[in-house]
Amino acid sequence: MARRFRGESTHKVDAKGRVSIPAPFRRVLEEGDPDWTDGLHPGLVLVYGGKSRDFIEGYTMTSMAEVDDKIAAMPRGSKARRALEHMFSGQSVQMNVDETGRLVLSQKLRDKIGVTKEAVFVATGDTFQIWEPSAYEEHAAALEDWMDDEDEDFDPLILLD
Repeated sequence: MARRFRGESTHKVDAKGRVSIPAPFRRVLEEGDPDWTDGLHPGLVLVYGGKSRDFIEGYTMTSMAEVDDKIAAMPRGSKARRALEHMFSGQSVQMNVDETGRLVLSQKLRDKIGVTKEAVFVATGDTFQIWEPSAYEEHAAALEDWMDDEDEDFDPLILLD
């Protein structure tokens, strides 16, 4: 089984949109890029589509290929397939991690999620998300509120059933 993204961390974004990817995330990106070898820079795909999304989602090359394969298996010309193609192919960007472990968030991407000086990287298993810090705080607080509404002895693992 491939490594998975774990954890969250906040990183500075410079005026050119460069931001360091958490080191553990880079290892997952390396493992998830079949073309990566020592000395090369792993590839990834950032999906910025979906107007209700307040984050950018990062995929390893392998994870994105799995999504692409599932979309390709849908009926050609169907509305659902076209919507997913629009989001995951049209509203995405393929890039490589640079030699210093950074990626460049274009102005368009930064504007989409409101990132200016800092970005929060949040692991979500086989993908990761990039958030503007205050938007992520609101999102995390809403999740905590939802959990607080459960019974006192609520075990989140029950959601896996």
